[in-house]
Amino acid sequence: MRYQIVFADAATLGDADLSALHLANCQLQVYAHSSADELPARLQDADIAIVNKCRLDAALIAKLPRLKAIMVAATGMDNIDLQAARAAGIQVFNVTDYAGTAVPQHVFALLLALSNQLFSYSTAVQRGDWSRSQSFCLLDYPIFELAGKTMVIVGYGVLGQATAALARAFGMKVLIAERPSATEIRPGRLAFGAALAEADIVSLHCPLTADTRHMINKNSLAGLKTGAVLINTARGALIEPNALLDALKTGQVGAAALDVLSTEPPPASDPLLNCKLPNLLITPHIGWASREARTRMVLKIADNIRGFLER
Repeated sequence: MRYQIVFADAATLGDADLSALHLANCQLQVYAHSSADELPARLQDADIAIVNKCRLDAALIAKLPRLKAIMVAATGMDNIDLQAARAAGIQVFNVTDYAGTAVPQHVFALLLALSNQLFSYSTAVQRGDWSRSQSFCLLDYPIFELAGKTMVIVGYGVLGQATAALARAFGMKVLIAERPSATEIRPGRLAFGAALAEADIVSLHCPLTADTRHMINKNSLAGLKTGAVLINTARGALIEPNALLDALKTGQVGAAALDVLSTEPPPASDPLLNCKLPNLLITPHIGWASREARTRMVLKIADNIRGFLER
């Protein structure tokens, strides 16, 4: 049997080499992007669909009787109706452990940019402030050291653990927060609210679920130390955006760095994009996107396909 594989949104992997996906007894069709209207026709004859952010809901899955497997080119699977796929006998595979160095690196790139005021000082230099200075340096923007600070990790999987290891290398104290809805506290963890109360920096690494959606909200932000820093490289909808904006404006949150937003790409009207706050840094979901991580992603998708075909 010759299997038809369709990659519906391959451009989400940039210029990654997809040659590993050309497997024996398989024919690969690659589309850069696929709209919701285009997906039914493009996946109609697919045995295996590869998708990153394309949404496969129950209505679409019902239109794809030939589909046997979905390969998600990501770890999160919130864009797939898993219940509908299971009911249709479709196996769903995701990719884990491909960005275990890239995402923690980005966490600290963001954190160091904030702690050392890199963008403020770079802008000041380009504006001519240093050239006009009467002193040998500029001290206009306060810098703080990471050593001795407490980082709270929310979501202690591979990425959370790797981020914790970097934090310890910087001389930081690391606390692991329990899930917000947990009724029992696992050994080595603190209750969610108690952990936030200790945090100088909070780094989010948990999946988006019904329990974690808007876990960072008005109440949880009020429980932070005044001036704490928030880093989110996980999922945008973990944070209630208006609550974060209010906390940034009042100084309850000293600074925030976000690599993810609730809608991606975000509309131009997104309030977080339009607030122009100096203590908010936003990057376009690139924490996972090192060349090495994207290469690992493709190889792991190929492994998942081979594993499925060998069953």
